[in-house]
Amino acid sequence: MGGNVPYRIIFMGTPAFGVPILQALIDGPDQVVAVVCQPDRPAGRGRKKNSPPVKELALQHEIEVLQPTAIKTDEFAVTLAAYKPDLIIVAAYGRILPPHILNLPPLGCINVHGSLLPRHRGAAPIQWAIIEGDPEVGITIMQMDEGMDTGDVLAQSALTPAPDETSGSLLAKLAQLGAITLLEVINALHSGGVAPTGQDHAGATNAPPLKKEDGYIDWNRPAIDLEHLIRGLDPWPVARCLIHEREVQLFKPVVVYRDSSQPPGTILSADRQGLLIATGRKCLLIGELKPAGKKRMTVGEMLNGWPLKPGDICRQPVTEK
Repeated sequence: MGGNVPYRIIFMGTPAFGVPILQALIDGPDQVVAVVCQPDRPAGRGRKKNSPPVKELALQHEIEVLQPTAIKTDEFAVTLAAYKPDLIIVAAYGRILPPHILNLPPLGCINVHGSLLPRHRGAAPIQWAIIEGDPEVGITIMQMDEGMDTGDVLAQSALTPAPDETSGSLLAKLAQLGAITLLEVINALHSGGVAPTGQDHAGATNAPPLKKEDGYIDWNRPAIDLEHLIRGLDPWPVARCLIHEREVQLFKPVVVYRDSSQPPGTILSADRQGLLIATGRKCLLIGELKPAGKKRMTVGEMLNGWPLKPGDICRQPVTEK
């Protein structure tokens, strides 16, 4: 299958990462015949149901949207088969595809994954790339198999993250890069095919989903590790600590390469430059904070109503067992 005949494509994705990728497919020469995303979820204080970003884009272009609660049923298999897809594209759909879906289209299922596989297999590759301080990050276009991000690689594109990169800013960059790289692969399929490359499974690392508790700062860790963690958890689940027994979210970290004789977690200075905090190795300057129930603000703004001072302690919240 190839040539100039447009492919019939089913796109499977849910969050914002999938939006530029779906848009690129819509703008391309092939036909997106259906979009599959997870069901609407309640969010916010009012628990109002929110539509996934991918669904919103699909509806704007009058593309049929499927939101199954279960994808392993015979009924859903029949529904997908009725669209006669040549190819299924997956980008952060959020569920493992069963064999009957993987084997449905003649060209199989292709995944757009936010890391340079085999590094960071799993649900949160972009966050973990920043948390672990990767000097190079990127996108993998992969032929899917039954494993967790274990399929053969069709293409990869890399970039160098900015020094102040957050998972939010990097997600936007990699989504765009993923769209470009995916179209290159699809064009190659039209022209005669792509030579897949097997992954080096010995080099695989995991990128499991993150939880709120992952953001609780342990100030005994080195400042460089905490800087990576804070940026990797922004915008979710966000790094946090207790100051005066009040939970505070932390943003805009910068390592300050000086030693301190104070215990880790001690505030060394508090001014318009930020909060300078002792860690297990060197110090960390926090530029922005968000106290519980308040908006995100600079440290200078926060000091107008909350006079933090040197000697105050930033404490790790106690997790419930």
